[in-house]
Amino acid sequence: MSRANELKMRLKENLSSLKRDIEGISNFLFLNPELSGQEYLASAYLSEFMITHGFSVDKGYCGFETAFRAEYALGNGDGPTIAFLAEYDALPLSGHAMGHEALKKTNKAGHICGHNWIAAATVGVSVCLSRLSGINGRIVLIGTPAEETIGCKVDMIKAGAFDDIDVVIQPHLESFTDINCTALALDAVEFRFFGKATHAASYPHLGINALDAVQLMFSGVNALRQQLRDDVKICGIVTSGGEASNIIPDYASCRYTVRSSDRKYLNEVTRRVINCAKGAELMTGARMEYGFFENQTDDILNIDLLQNLLKINMVEAGVENIRENAIMPTGSSDIGNVSQVCPTMYFEINIESDKPFFTHDPVALEYVDSDYAYIKLDQVIRIMGGMAIQLFEDAEMVEAVKKRHIELRTI
Repeated sequence: MSRANELKMRLKENLSSLKRDIEGISNFLFLNPELSGQEYLASAYLSEFMITHGFSVDKGYCGFETAFRAEYALGNGDGPTIAFLAEYDALPLSGHAMGHEALKKTNKAGHICGHNWIAAATVGVSVCLSRLSGINGRIVLIGTPAEETIGCKVDMIKAGAFDDIDVVIQPHLESFTDINCTALALDAVEFRFFGKATHAASYPHLGINALDAVQLMFSGVNALRQQLRDDVKICGIVTSGGEASNIIPDYASCRYTVRSSDRKYLNEVTRRVINCAKGAELMTGARMEYGFFENQTDDILNIDLLQNLLKINMVEAGVENIRENAIMPTGSSDIGNVSQVCPTMYFEINIESDKPFFTHDPVALEYVDSDYAYIKLDQVIRIMGGMAIQLFEDAEMVEAVKKRHIELRTI
């Protein structure tokens, strides 16, 4: 038996002894959902769990109250640094939480994206790896809050959170298994128009209609759509349009989310959307301001060397029907930004539930802390742990991955 396979067997033994504790993490977070930026209970719970298992923990990491960094040195610590990312923010729920008994006391939030499971998986693999001997390197677990809203990883990148990381690994539950995940780069832009209020019947000629500017901007953007690539998605809403119909609005505003499959093209599209607002400003005389109301997120940069390594470990863990061909992305995530600054293996795993599983849908509550999810916890911890073991054991592979990352970077 090779050394790597021996270490994988020991990892599996560690997982067996920690199985109930890891499932307990998923269950605790599931029963105590917290919205983005409010994950005080989750952050404290996960931090204390890591401290209990011998990790040094930096709470309030990068200046965010609910972020943390847990670290453990394997051997002399002189080796690759492998990071796993924990997410733990929940989403607001509308209507009744699908009758789930445990959540009847509140329908304000729920883990309909399965972040409770992601946290359990990344905490679990970190602790299982820390119990291995004969390896040199560092295991890092980074708690990353507010993925669902501001995309906190973007700010953590700016604060240097990934400067000393060699490889990042993060999983996600889905209705399929995908090792070539894609995500749309996103710009979230707010436009504000300032006009002049007058009586709409008596003195309309003296007014400057800010709402007209918003309407003209929408017309301009709608005309722009047919001149854009098929991967571009533009969605807009009016956030303010006046207070009374007999007063010409002196203030109006709107918000747009603009997406594309790559950041470079998105920059061009966003510029053209902004130009539509500038045109509306010229046509109406209403002064325009704009700004980004969420962090800008980037497309995911996949590295073939990591994908190959992931597939090997998926097959070893008994995963079948692995999707390798990229499909049109539909969503956006701050993991894309991480992938642009650090070699990243982000993947989705089929939960294989008895009924269709949809993230961001209340139906997910039936599955993200179920026996189906626990089976996948076991598989995914073995997969991520197996990848980490092979990277720890092969410094040349790590350097090749980092070199490949530099070659593929487009941003």
